[in-house]
Amino acid sequence: MIMEEMTSPEFAAGLKKTRTAILPIGSLEEHGRHLPLITDTMHIAALARAAARKIDVFVAPAIPYGLCRSTARHPGTVTIGFDTVRALVRDVGRSLYHQGIRRLIIATGHGGLSHQSALLEAGDDLLAACPDLVVAVASVIDLLRDQVADLLTTPNDAHSGELETSIVMHLAPDLVKGTSPKEYPGFPAPILVRNKTAYWPGGVWGDPGAASEAKGRELVSRGVEALVRLIKKVNEFEEARS
Repeated sequence: MIMEEMTSPEFAAGLKKTRTAILPIGSLEEHGRHLPLITDTMHIAALARAAARKIDVFVAPAIPYGLCRSTARHPGTVTIGFDTVRALVRDVGRSLYHQGIRRLIIATGHGGLSHQSALLEAGDDLLAACPDLVVAVASVIDLLRDQVADLLTTPNDAHSGELETSIVMHLAPDLVKGTSPKEYPGFPAPILVRNKTAYWPGGVWGDPGAASEAKGRELVSRGVEALVRLIKKVNEFEEARS
């Protein structure tokens, strides 16, 4: 049930089928010189919509902005702060709760660690504010973690590389503009740097050249099945109470 396409009466009727919703979170972020800025949002929204065709679940409109630390100075990246991410997701989640949602999956297509930490904080805020709400926070990395070893050939592939390029080749081939060179960032951790583009000029973490549409089709299929399993797990969850 895609909320942005539903009428108010349709939403009310949908609550008789399920009280579970997915809130997709993405980003507007550079993805090399070959993938669209909306890659993360496109990916998680596609998984959520496909999952909704397999199991009763509400899908809220995707939030297309996130916290992007390492790519903040790359052309096209639009980042929002930790507190903004936390407050935005918390407020949307609280409003969904007041509309009758009792199980919420905060699903992110953007895998930045600071971004994910903000989502976890928002989830804890919602647990404190909504006594009977079940909350799960998951990234596409979580969904695919144990399901890619037989498909991907690039070690340590993380951003704009084999995985993400394959997925966009499948979901929106017209938006793939050639390719980018294989690259890994060279940040001098644990030292923090101001000009991050100097240490990561191309904005690729992996090898886009190893991507294919067939891999993307299979990755999306596996991601959808993993999300459906998560929905079922959330639906069945009963928190132990002392």
